[in-house]
Amino acid sequence: MHEMSLMESVIDIACETARQHGATRIKSVRLDVGSLSHADPDALLFCYEAVRHGTIAQGATLEINRVPGEGWCMNCEKTVALADRFGPCPDCGRHRVQMTAGDELKIRDMEVI
Repeated sequence: MHEMSLMESVIDIACETARQHGATRIKSVRLDVGSLSHADPDALLFCYEAVRHGTIAQGATLEINRVPGEGWCMNCEKTVALADRFGPCPDCGRHRVQMTAGDELKIRDMEVI
């Protein structure tokens, strides 16, 4: 389960960033997780519960914002929804689509004290 190592990294980054800004506790963390990122949001939540203990994020809540897949179709010249990483354009059916959203896993923001 790679979600465990992902959440360990998220907690490490959040705690280090909070400390650099003089915070002693993290109250909440918001993540953006793309639907095409191969990270399971439910598994991330489960792992978060395990890895935050003993850190300044111990009591922090986690909110996961699911980001839908999007791409730019070079044939239609417009943004289209993507259900698969290398899927075709849902309008023209061609595979000339450059993914523009949906593969991210990033800390959007956090609330600290």
